[in-house]
Amino acid sequence: MAATDPSAGPKDGRRRLADLAHERIDHRFKGLPPNADGLTVGQLAAQQRDLYTGGFTTPLLTLSAEHLAHNLGLIQTYAERHGLAFAPHGKTTMAPQLFERQLAHGAWGITLAVPHQVRVARAFGTPRVFLANEVVDAAALSWISAELDRDPGFRLLCYVDSVRGVRLMDEALSGARRPVEVVIELAAGEGARTGVRTEADALDVARAVAATETLRLVGVAGYEADVPEATLPRVREWLGRLTGLTVALDGEGLFEGAEEIVISAGGSEWFDAVADSFAQLPQFSRPLLKLLRSGAYVTHDDGRYGEVTPFNRLPDEGALRPALRLWAQVVSRPSSTQAFVNAGKRDVSYDLGLPRVLAVRSARDGRERPATGIEVTRLSDQHAWLRTEGTEGADAVDAIEVGDWVALGVSHPCTVFEKWPLIPVVREDGAVTEFVRTYF
Repeated sequence: MAATDPSAGPKDGRRRLADLAHERIDHRFKGLPPNADGLTVGQLAAQQRDLYTGGFTTPLLTLSAEHLAHNLGLIQTYAERHGLAFAPHGKTTMAPQLFERQLAHGAWGITLAVPHQVRVARAFGTPRVFLANEVVDAAALSWISAELDRDPGFRLLCYVDSVRGVRLMDEALSGARRPVEVVIELAAGEGARTGVRTEADALDVARAVAATETLRLVGVAGYEADVPEATLPRVREWLGRLTGLTVALDGEGLFEGAEEIVISAGGSEWFDAVADSFAQLPQFSRPLLKLLRSGAYVTHDDGRYGEVTPFNRLPDEGALRPALRLWAQVVSRPSSTQAFVNAGKRDVSYDLGLPRVLAVRSARDGRERPATGIEVTRLSDQHAWLRTEGTEGADAVDAIEVGDWVALGVSHPCTVFEKWPLIPVVREDGAVTEFVRTYF
């Protein structure tokens, strides 16, 4: 497909998004109907097959059309209400179709984590990228520079956190026509991930950037969820450091040459604290771009993010809805307290908690009921181990039988999407109306 080309302008990007509908269904895509082989993705979507009777096989990850649309609108509305720009973290889905929908909802751009992801986004015409990582790879920097030269409308920002890193970037970008915009990453404390540990270190890095012609300092950023043993007071304290550093760098005149000053934070756990902190920022020497970067919101989940979303603290602001379901089938019922379904570590996330059993769909009559008294206790590569409450047989009110479909809610969407290259989008009536392609 043409989409493997690493560069695309807006028109090329739209064409390549449209071209996704022409990809052929075959053995590469898990869970799709065997009798759909040879059809294009667009042809299969046009058939609007029923998820349960249309030949789909298990295990199968699905997206709720209604919940996806709700989440896309809710977080953008939240950002606008609080005076924030929004660059959702694309590493969650690595799905250009969803990038396009996020941009259509008003996103400033897309956040990404590594250069390969930027290449995917650029293949589909993403105009602005916030690369939330340090980049010191000469080959990657050479490509970034060439891409900036090729497309005057493309904007990319990335992290710096060391004088050594600045020097490596400067060497790799020697002779570049456009400087690469960088923001200083402030670590969330000792024991956190990347980023400068002290404000003094930040000043050293900023001055090193100012001494180059290949880089331009435009802001400060960090990731508040990395605060050790994070609580709301500790997150607020760190955000105070982030805003204070931005003020200090501006006072030193180190944003000279920047058209605007960027301050960025905001994963999916503490964006309310980010909004409050950024609302208190003073006047700067240049216009200020307050950039939120939440990513998991787009699908939300039934586990980790369902528990920690700020909307739990802000019920008046709305509520996200879990949009992902993994359907698996009961293949073994060896005892009244145990059952096995045909989905495991190859199919679902488990790094932030085991999946949760949401519903059981009867193989006898297609009726769906809540999965009362059923839980996942363990995952093998291709099986989930279920503990049940000791009911079995067709006459039991809460029976679970071989052949039944089981809906699993996921915890941590970032490590589910990577396992599924093509994901059906399902309406509430069961019709599969489109397919989302991922690139990991």
